[in-house]
Amino acid sequence: MEKRLEFHGSDLEKIAEYYGIAQEEIIKFGANVNPLGLSQSVKKSLAAHLDVISSYPDRNYKTLKECISTYCSVPASHVVVGNGSTELISLLISQRRAKKALILGPAYSEYARELSLTGGEIYEYNLKESENFELDMPDFLHFITSGTDLIILCNPNNPTSSAIRLRELELLLSEAKKRDIFVMIDETYVEFSPNVSEITAVSLTGKYDNLIVIRGVSKFFAAPGLRFGYGITSNTEFLKDLLMHQNPWSLNSIGAYAGELMLRDTEYIEQTRALVCTERDMLYERLKKISKVKVYKPYGNFILVRILKPGITSFDVFEAAIKEKMMIRDCSSFKTLNGEYIRFCIMMPSDNERLMKCIERTLGTG
Repeated sequence: MEKRLEFHGSDLEKIAEYYGIAQEEIIKFGANVNPLGLSQSVKKSLAAHLDVISSYPDRNYKTLKECISTYCSVPASHVVVGNGSTELISLLISQRRAKKALILGPAYSEYARELSLTGGEIYEYNLKESENFELDMPDFLHFITSGTDLIILCNPNNPTSSAIRLRELELLLSEAKKRDIFVMIDETYVEFSPNVSEITAVSLTGKYDNLIVIRGVSKFFAAPGLRFGYGITSNTEFLKDLLMHQNPWSLNSIGAYAGELMLRDTEYIEQTRALVCTERDMLYERLKKISKVKVYKPYGNFILVRILKPGITSFDVFEAAIKEKMMIRDCSSFKTLNGEYIRFCIMMPSDNERLMKCIERTLGTG
């Protein structure tokens, strides 16, 4: 049997070369990045202040932390910043050195990769398709085995776009606290959710010191190349240890300056949420009318779809889209997604319409 091609969501160069399409012509439905692109006001301000690279950033990032404090309504003393959320995840895992870590899956592969470097045991609890990838919290709590000292989850989750509500997160944190388990919640996509306050665990960081919430600007603020991420925790001892092992000036001057601009850009934030929420609702309702797919309620800026049409694979749909210069995610590389799944993010209305027509042509509208 011929080996099935696999492309990651970031494999733009490889995909462009294989299909003979110019990269700049491809609509990146697989990247999960805000379709508005970088804020115009942030662009202008950055262009006018490029001389910030001639100076070292403030070693303690005081102004930036105060900006995050205001944005998230948390004490600035609970904030750590870094070279993207990836650096903070890596630092957290290397410093916790978990003997036994539980990952809520399907999940971003980097969690397991970083955990494997510390030599501890890793096990997974996978969201169930039969429950529409919504977490059964009592079952999850029952699943946690003795000796577990770290739990990692992404909320809203990637690739399912499902979410855990605040009240359920508190149940988890309360039980984890009793069992001396530290919890890391990756909130990369939380700002896209219909009601952020119902999903984010930021408000729980002051109450539970066994928690760190990690965010970045790659997706919501369309700045993956900036490499700016931040974490929030009230565990002062852990925070001190984290800072001790972090390289000085981990975040460059431009990243620190741009971060302040982004988190204060309320017009861009409101515009993004209005666009994503409107288009997401429209796409979700339209997909529900196609009998040959099953669509799951989305909370991130992307939608997971299961293909039910016999003889049509996720790669078939991926290829149909890429031939029309639209790159979606074939989810066959997610080992726990048993079946044919695709994932695509919310783009501009005209692009979303193009993709829907492609899907309908490939699978049928009935």
